[in-house]
Amino acid sequence: QVQLVESGGGLVQAGGSLRLSCAASGRAFSRYAMGWFRQAPGKEREFVAAISWSGGTTYYTDSVKGRFTISRDNAKNTLYLQMNSLKSEDTAVYYCAARVVPTYNSGRYYSTEYEYDYWGQGTEVTVSS
Repeated sequence: QVQLVESGGGLVQAGGSLRLSCAASGRAFSRYAMGWFRQAPGKEREFVAAISWSGGTTYYTDSVKGRFTISRDNAKNTLYLQMNSLKSEDTAVYYCAARVVPTYNSGRYYSTEYEYDYWGQGTEVTVSS
């Protein structure tokens, strides 16, 4: 089992940047594929970005491609989401998620909620226009 704690959210002006972090504790972080999701007010939670446990494969939803970068530091048990050129529509609560992956799937990522086993409590991002 793994525990996830997000941080780094806040209020930023449109065009600005934020870096979210997700600290993991518990079992070996490097064996987990990770993802970021977000939920805007009044909307369902949606996929943002995913990364394989090896870190070699990443995947993004179209609306954040070229602006957001997902990365991980397995030595620090931490997942990141660098968000640049923020827009008002990026306003949401951001969640990190994890699922254990067998070694033969080291390059796989996951982009749907039901594929993840563990979730953080979320960190709020507000982008003012």
